[in-house]
Amino acid sequence: MSVDEYAQARPSAALLPYVGFYSGYRQRGLAPATHRGLPSPYLTVVFTMDDPLDVAAHPDPRQTPGRYAALIGGLHLRPALLTHPGRQSGVQVALRPLGCRALFGLPAAELGGIDVDAAAVLGAPIVAEIRDRLCSASSWPARFAAIDDVLGRRLFPVAVAPEIRHACYRLLGGGAARSVADVAGEVGWSPRYLTDRFRAEIGLRPKEAARIARFDRARRSLSPSTRLADVAAAHGYADQSHLVRDFRAFAGCTPTRWVADEFGFVQATARLMTEDREHERLTTTPGLADAAGR
Repeated sequence: MSVDEYAQARPSAALLPYVGFYSGYRQRGLAPATHRGLPSPYLTVVFTMDDPLDVAAHPDPRQTPGRYAALIGGLHLRPALLTHPGRQSGVQVALRPLGCRALFGLPAAELGGIDVDAAAVLGAPIVAEIRDRLCSASSWPARFAAIDDVLGRRLFPVAVAPEIRHACYRLLGGGAARSVADVAGEVGWSPRYLTDRFRAEIGLRPKEAARIARFDRARRSLSPSTRLADVAAAHGYADQSHLVRDFRAFAGCTPTRWVADEFGFVQATARLMTEDREHERLTTTPGLADAAGR
């Protein structure tokens, strides 16, 4: 008997500034498959429930393939390749870049472009507690509540410059496109200084982060029935060829190939991603009254 479950939920109010959403999955009796873990505006945290997570290729090609009971992946510019033999289960946490300090006590830049064993960051006892509670819970809401409980006990004070917060809102929050020069002007910094400070905190340059955010919005709007030219125009690409270029760079394939392979995943995640961009718009103040000039 095959099992193919997928569930999503928001975190608790205390964690919502740091975590976009939770995704739970359980599959058994399916055909073996390979999934592309694409660049996105979130760090990826995965806690498995049964078999380890098999990473056949990391975003950083210098990392060797590995198996993980729990994994943390930083912001990246290349796809990861994840394989499973027809069964897999766990919960994925979409972590906002500035949430890395709040939950792990370190800037997202320290994890930029790499995957690490979550036990090396959270500690083996915490990872074991989360996995035990996930496995013993009887429903997805109970599993998400367990992660809420454990992560909620780990919140660190977050001290991030308001200029960086503002830049993250402008470049990653899903609003109207902004150039780095425009954002730098809004916070009173030079483009070069903003680039240096942003990269030191997030792990990507501002232009890279904005490009990833646009790509993520575009690929989640794809379906077998959409026209690539329409998607490109709706998300600020100069033309269809520029959208295809980003797909080849970030997914390692064309948009058509990706939709054919993974459209089911797009359907499952598109709604909460749209809601999360609305949350960013409503809860983040666009203005920056206390930015210091430089």
